[in-house]
Amino acid sequence: MSAAVVESQDAQESGVREGAFGNARALSCRECGHEVELGPHYACSECFGPLEIAYDFPQVTREEIEAGPRNIWRYKALLPVPTDIETSPNTEPGFTRLLEAKNLAAELGLTRLWVKDDSTNPTNSFKDRVVACALSAARELGSKVFACPSTGNLANAVAAAGARAGMKTVVFIPSNLEQPKQVNSAVFTESLVAVEGNYDDVNKLASEIAGEEDGWAFVNVNVRPYYAEGSKTLGYEIAEQLGWRLPDQIVIPVASGSQLTKVHKAFQELITLGLVEDKPYKVYGAQAAGCSPVSVAYKAGVDAIRPVKPDTIAKSLAIGNPADGIYVLDVCRQTGGAVEDVTDDEVREAIVLLARTEGIFTETAGGTTVGVLKKLVESGQLDPELETVVINTGHGLKTLDAVAGSVGPVATIAPSYAAFAATGLA
Repeated sequence: MSAAVVESQDAQESGVREGAFGNARALSCRECGHEVELGPHYACSECFGPLEIAYDFPQVTREEIEAGPRNIWRYKALLPVPTDIETSPNTEPGFTRLLEAKNLAAELGLTRLWVKDDSTNPTNSFKDRVVACALSAARELGSKVFACPSTGNLANAVAAAGARAGMKTVVFIPSNLEQPKQVNSAVFTESLVAVEGNYDDVNKLASEIAGEEDGWAFVNVNVRPYYAEGSKTLGYEIAEQLGWRLPDQIVIPVASGSQLTKVHKAFQELITLGLVEDKPYKVYGAQAAGCSPVSVAYKAGVDAIRPVKPDTIAKSLAIGNPADGIYVLDVCRQTGGAVEDVTDDEVREAIVLLARTEGIFTETAGGTTVGVLKKLVESGQLDPELETVVINTGHGLKTLDAVAGSVGPVATIAPSYAAFAATGLA
């Protein structure tokens, strides 16, 4: 019996249609390499290590990618999604702008700087990318409920994507989450659940529910391997928008750490496929000082991540026990980068700096990343002469409280020219 026939029969027996995951062939353990069939699995049955998608990629050309839609599905051959993914209702995220930040570069003393601005995604954050891939997996696996634990942006993206797909959606958030993010989720779903505690408490509850309830697809729990692959599209787009080349340096925020590791994975896949020239590049991770377990481990020169209790305004990065933290350390060390952190005050200053130099209003995660970029330049850890990309993951309208006390009217005046002249603004 041919391998193709066996594969087809296996797909039928598992209830998953043939080709449901495109060119993905298995789930592979990051730690021991053990492989299992594609399905709702996220932990290795041999060593309990994390699973990720393994592929048999076809030969893909730049021209084929460029002919695709102006969203993440132009890279569908490199993702665990079916070839007809465009026909399934989804929010069609991605292909966001890459802006040359000349003003910010001059302010920081950099020769060439780009901002990858993911605030222009459908729900105004990069989470729309990962959710689109998770939604495809949930649909192909026959899930009845689309769910997530979230620090805010993911809840927004899951709620919107579920509504678009016509799936029942339940999202869980910390009860102290910023009000705009709560509203942004609640407007899309009537099933928003606020949980007393921090994100790690919410995530633990989600894992328990996933183990008890059949048919629930928790995007960052039992379908996490598929969800995580969506972050690769950031790396693909940056390379394509730079004219099919890799940047010299890139600064990426770290919450769970998945985004950073998957951008690195994307760069490596592009090299392997011959779509970009193989060249050295440095990857830097950015954390807020009030939740910086990966930065602390990096600076201490250790491999173990010690969980912390988050205490920072950068709530979208407030994951005290990051699942991919050790892999972030691996990537940053291997590429010659670093992991750095900044205080809440430095986050606020960086939000204002980006807005007043480039007209981009970023949320606290972006403020963290820009703040770390500034700190890396000042400390000499980042080469100002090399081409650099910094990622803005979300829109500042979601975290208005963070800067509300730092900005405002320069003066309140009477409606007369004399009063205006007295301000000295003329």
